[in-house]
Amino acid sequence: MSDRLIENTAADVRRAAKALAPHVRRTPLVFAPRLSEITGARVHLKLENLQHTGSFKYRGACNRLLAMDAATRGAGVVAASSGNHGAAVARAAGELGIRAIVFVPQGTSAVKADAIRAGGADLREFGTDGLDTEQHARDYADRNGMVYVSPYNDPAVIAGQGTCGLEIARDLDAVRALFVAVGGGGLIGGIGSVFRDAGRPARIIGCQPAASPVMAESVAAGRIVDRESGPTLSDGTAGGIEPGAITFELCRSVVDEYHLVEERDIAAAMRQVIDTEHQLIEGAAGVAVAACLAMAPEFAGEDVAIVICGANISRATLRAVLD
Repeated sequence: MSDRLIENTAADVRRAAKALAPHVRRTPLVFAPRLSEITGARVHLKLENLQHTGSFKYRGACNRLLAMDAATRGAGVVAASSGNHGAAVARAAGELGIRAIVFVPQGTSAVKADAIRAGGADLREFGTDGLDTEQHARDYADRNGMVYVSPYNDPAVIAGQGTCGLEIARDLDAVRALFVAVGGGGLIGGIGSVFRDAGRPARIIGCQPAASPVMAESVAAGRIVDRESGPTLSDGTAGGIEPGAITFELCRSVVDEYHLVEERDIAAAMRQVIDTEHQLIEGAAGVAVAACLAMAPEFAGEDVAIVICGANISRATLRAVLD
């Protein structure tokens, strides 16, 4: 089952790469000299913070909408998001002439909410945790004959997000470890499938905030757990996982281990990247950087890659991090 799942997902990623080529940026994979000096590993950053809408989410949302036929597009789409996925759906829908409604949980970052509105979507608030917002959005889409675009629980979304990994595999042949922030698991599921299907030996390391380790705890329990998330700088990965999510089995198959990161370490990692690599990053990216800083000495002298998954952060949060 797992081998077939990986093989099918990797094939979907390769097809998505062809479909997305005219629509997404092929973001750079850059060597990070200061992080390399600190850790002893050769650290490379996959700069998805430079992707359209400032996040890897555009890859998955755009691939999902491109896969829809004209009649389905005419019905419109609904999404649920803490911000990045919503902004991605809004932009992709706007470019393809599709009506979009995006539900966000209360307390969503103002900069992310503004990005959703700027894309032309109808922004609505519901719920306090990512999971209840997702369930409400899915129900709304069903009641109104619209298409629900999941942030992770959809093969086309996973495939689009996984194209990031296809680019890393092509750019860095000898990569020994990949550090990827994990929320619903679509990004790491797609990336991990590409590497596993190709027989690449890289360790796939899932990085989560200790305040919201839902996927890590679910994998450990052998089932999707219902766990309340605490406040975290990594709002893009916070929240529950939809029951029956296809990413659960995928993560069980392709992720080698999970590393949980405390809030102080997320903030320190964000400052480190801003100060030394001169890249603006959001909390979810800080989680992956912090995990790398903690684990990279295990890979001394070897090439490792960190997916810098996004750059969407409010000025208030950025000020708090810098202070």
